[in-house]
Amino acid sequence: MIPNPPPRHPQLGFLYIHPYRIQGVSIAGEETFVQVPELGVCFDIGRAPRAALTSDFVALSHGHMDHSAGLAYYFSQRSFQGIGTGSVICHPHLEKPIRGVMTAWTELEAQRTPYNVIPLEPDQEHQIKNNIVLRAFATKHTVPSLGYVAVEKRSKLKSEFVGLEQPKLVELKKQGVEITQVNDIPLVCFTGDTMWGEHFDRPDVLGAKILITECTFLEPDHRDRAGIGKHLHLDHIAQLMEKSQAEAVILTHLSRRTHITEARRVINEAIPAKHHDRLFILMDNKTNRQRYESQLAEAEAEATVTQGK
Repeated sequence: MIPNPPPRHPQLGFLYIHPYRIQGVSIAGEETFVQVPELGVCFDIGRAPRAALTSDFVALSHGHMDHSAGLAYYFSQRSFQGIGTGSVICHPHLEKPIRGVMTAWTELEAQRTPYNVIPLEPDQEHQIKNNIVLRAFATKHTVPSLGYVAVEKRSKLKSEFVGLEQPKLVELKKQGVEITQVNDIPLVCFTGDTMWGEHFDRPDVLGAKILITECTFLEPDHRDRAGIGKHLHLDHIAQLMEKSQAEAVILTHLSRRTHITEARRVINEAIPAKHHDRLFILMDNKTNRQRYESQLAEAEAEATVTQGK
């Protein structure tokens, strides 16, 4: 009898929410890695898939192995391939353990891998792109944990100066008058593993263009399990959809115990139809691929019309 081939590594989930690609693998208890290439950041690192190496930053939500196991490999491969030193943004409680892990690898390999650790307290920020910062916020899990929001700092002329001619504005600036104000535009939010709590009332969480959040438990009889493990249940997602202003809410961290087809059915039954067109499952590869093919077809049709003009 011919044996079965080995199981394949899960295909990266992929969604295009203009102008961002959201890609990664997220299966509860196994691996979570979600990358936004346009921001140069990975939220968690899982087992460090090759795609992760292109991001300069890993924003680590917490230290559980399915979210952090590939961190040393990420640092190592970035260095080995000449990409540059990788950086991990993390809860302050994780700084010392991460340095300890890297020290252990120095002893194992008899060589030192360069890396950066950037601890952030809740509501502290770190710049990841021009005019874009990553802001940490406190979440509630079984270990110290953070969520993150990528925020654009957008400068805007103050209302009282709108309509003034350029020479007058220049003169005011020379006089030391602050003629502009900086507005925070939340772009992408990643909650990491967390239970329901006041962090889901934050304006930067609810106002993010893209909200990436876990949904570990779907079954009605697993509500208590969600509370014990400090995870979200589908009931919480139903509440979140009513409050969030996001263009797209992307669910991660679903369990293998429910097939993706069944998971999609259960989610669609629990969430009002008015929200279906902005609710996605990262690992629903078939549905997401069909959506992407439709996006490509629409883009090609628009290009044809434009060329015809």
